[in-house]
Amino acid sequence: MKRLIKSRPILAWAFYDWANSAFAVVVLAGFYPLFFRDYWAAGEPSRQITFWLGLANSIASLLIVLLAPTLGAIADQGSLKKRLLVISSLSGIGMTAALFWIAQGQWGYAIALFILANVGWMGANVFYDSLLIDVAEAKDYDRVSALGYGLGYLGGGLLFALCVAMTLKPAWFFLQSAQQAVSLSFLLVALWWLAFSLPLWLLVREQRRHEPKPFLAAAREGFRQLAATFHHIRQLRGVLTFLLAYWLYIDGVDTVIRMAVDFGKARGIGTGSLITALLMTQFIGFPSAIAFGWLGEKIGARRGILIAIGVYIGITLWAANLHTASAFYVLAGIVGLVQGGLQSLSRSLYASLIPSDKAAEFFGFYNMLGKAAAIIGPLLVGGVGLATGSESWGLLSLLILFISGGLLLLIAPARKNRDPK
Repeated sequence: MKRLIKSRPILAWAFYDWANSAFAVVVLAGFYPLFFRDYWAAGEPSRQITFWLGLANSIASLLIVLLAPTLGAIADQGSLKKRLLVISSLSGIGMTAALFWIAQGQWGYAIALFILANVGWMGANVFYDSLLIDVAEAKDYDRVSALGYGLGYLGGGLLFALCVAMTLKPAWFFLQSAQQAVSLSFLLVALWWLAFSLPLWLLVREQRRHEPKPFLAAAREGFRQLAATFHHIRQLRGVLTFLLAYWLYIDGVDTVIRMAVDFGKARGIGTGSLITALLMTQFIGFPSAIAFGWLGEKIGARRGILIAIGVYIGITLWAANLHTASAFYVLAGIVGLVQGGLQSLSRSLYASLIPSDKAAEFFGFYNMLGKAAAIIGPLLVGGVGLATGSESWGLLSLLILFISGGLLLLIAPARKNRDPK
């Protein structure tokens, strides 16, 4: 690991996780669902609020599903991965900052900006993930991917801790109220995301595997290549089976991340307890993600992923009957142990299976399937909860996704650290 940290491109690449994880934890998992329920949509029925949150996440995910493969193909043809990452990041940063100015009761504007910020964040991740093969050798994918997730947990957790302190003690920061502190947190996330993206923008060099083309020419070639890629993926049994498995199990993970705070709030758990639990998840997730990188090298990335899926099945069963803050703390700690590891090993396993000269394009499909699952998951939890009058039934529906994803991964062909032919 010391050898990898001394590499400036690897460290610069990994620090983008530090940068954009501020959005993931402070906005996506933390303050946005709380603020939406208690401020922007205050007074609306609880299950209706949960449904709106699920719908917003699903719309953002659907947009990425439609855009990611095409943009990935264009990026590969034009050697535009880093350039499109910058554009997507700046879009997400701008929309996140704009949340600072949304007033109480303006839940429609809050939803619209959240969707656009989410699209920018997820879109940038398409190109960020694909740059892994430009900064690391195949033998280092597990550890480099884990380093990124580890730094993401640490960076996101540090900013979240600052934002939590601002909401608990606003006077210490010359603020008038907790509400003002939460609004300011959205602006701080945007500034943090921007500042710590600079190392990647300045130090990571995209390797040219095609002769660069102008954008319009790259777009035309990208559309032609897109159809060929569908055919190519169907011929690569290892890639296809993994993508189907990933599509299912990552739905459960993404839904837990996006809806856990709202679920806890609906169960009557206090805001302070929910925030504390999220902080626990972040700081436990930092060493755990690094440890999973080591575990992936020792027992294989696929076995490591299967262990994490098994833990998530247990988490889902337990959470369905959760009613106390202490139980939520324990659950958050267990999530922190496996969440980053499952994500990092999934990314590195996929990187080892795909052709290196089509990385952005193939990672476009990777992100597309992950976000396609997130179209279903939040709507499933919100819709089933609304229809049955029970949040527990919505949560238990995630078991289908974890179990079927794990079974598919079990039958997937063995990992190969070379480009498929």
